[in-house]
Amino acid sequence: MPTVDVYNMAGDKVKQIDLSDAVFAAEVKPYLLHDVVVWQMANRRAGTAKTKTRSEVSGGGTKPFKQKGTGRARAGSNRSPLWRHGGVNFGPNGRKYARKLPRKVREQALRSALSMKLSENVMKVIDRVALEQPKTKLYAGALGKLGMENTLVVMGSMTNDMSMASRNHCSSKMLDVRGLNVYDILKYRGLVMDEEAVQYIEERLK
Repeated sequence: MPTVDVYNMAGDKVKQIDLSDAVFAAEVKPYLLHDVVVWQMANRRAGTAKTKTRSEVSGGGTKPFKQKGTGRARAGSNRSPLWRHGGVNFGPNGRKYARKLPRKVREQALRSALSMKLSENVMKVIDRVALEQPKTKLYAGALGKLGMENTLVVMGSMTNDMSMASRNHCSSKMLDVRGLNVYDILKYRGLVMDEEAVQYIEERLK
């Protein structure tokens, strides 16, 4: 059972807690991490690219000129794909990129990502996330004291003040624990969680 130090926002060690082996000491499976990241990115794609075919563009209807005698190639519509402002052949017509992934696979990938951060010593647990004022300068200073600049901060209960303080910090991201995901864990070098978030994750993934 891994044991980690718990810090406060000033960077001082306040106590130690034991973490669950099932969640924070699981086997790291890179192929699962890859599958889940691809699944997340695919689900984010809008798939709304759309071109108009010759039946959808405006115009047409009448034959642009007579069939013979003009010296030009015969044409039946000025909205042919061969013409300027004509329709598009074989263009994108909207599609769904979303795919399904079993819940157990997603949960195991989350365990792998959390275990990897702990094994690399880039994860820290703090007693609670709080600032005197909702200011980005104070938030950045707190991360500096913890030695966690490029990091994902996970809170057990997201507050509006912390959201305001963190949203302009370009090298970190703050999430409510209910939105924790593999992509964000892997995107940032460090991981900071409060005790409430750790407790929620252990109850959810045990």
